[in-house]
Amino acid sequence: MEEYIFQRTELLLGSGVMEQLAQKKVILFGVGGVGSWCAESLVRSGIIHLTLVDFDRVAVSNINRQLPATSETLGKPKVEVLKERLQSINPQARITALEQKYEPENSASFQLDTYDYILDAIDSLNNKIHLIQAATQTKATLFSSMGAALKMDPTRIRVAEFWKVQGCPLAAALRQRMRKGEKPAKKFLCVYSDELLPHARKDNVNGTLMHVTATFGLVLASMVIREAHSLNKKDNPNRFIMN
Repeated sequence: MEEYIFQRTELLLGSGVMEQLAQKKVILFGVGGVGSWCAESLVRSGIIHLTLVDFDRVAVSNINRQLPATSETLGKPKVEVLKERLQSINPQARITALEQKYEPENSASFQLDTYDYILDAIDSLNNKIHLIQAATQTKATLFSSMGAALKMDPTRIRVAEFWKVQGCPLAAALRQRMRKGEKPAKKFLCVYSDELLPHARKDNVNGTLMHVTATFGLVLASMVIREAHSLNKKDNPNRFIMN
């Protein structure tokens, strides 16, 4: 059945890229409004080896934007709900669900250097900084999501190298802290939006919309697929280049 699942994908990417995607090991931190859609896109595009990391359980407030969240999954671990869904899409997928929170104290347990791609879709500022610092010290490719809250227009979503992200308060806060401490060991790409809503209400919990958070997640997944394609086609003018 697997060859039929990815028939249309292979028509676009080619068999060589599909073989590469099936071999790549990806770890995704955070499966909320951004990460859950990223995970689904990855599996539907041919990623087989995917580790999901999230400590949270489905809440009513998640239903407006998160893939695992429905009235029937309330209270269940997000990673377990998502794992079941992803394996129903491709039964051959090897999904590892870790109901854990990434923190400096347990960071070594994730063995980041064993992955080809590390995807950051977590919210906690301190943990995000530590993950970025740790991930950039490995040979893996890091792709990171910046802030998707307080945004309405998905056409304002962009991809840029971390130090060149503009108009994103989260990226600015991360850079401010990193300048005072340890900086990332290498460059990495981010998905972000430069939209700043003048009358958006900022609070401990910020407003979010699915069409924005999901687009963040889909773009994050696309970065993995596009890099695999560009590595297979070394003369591809659209390959990722970071100056």
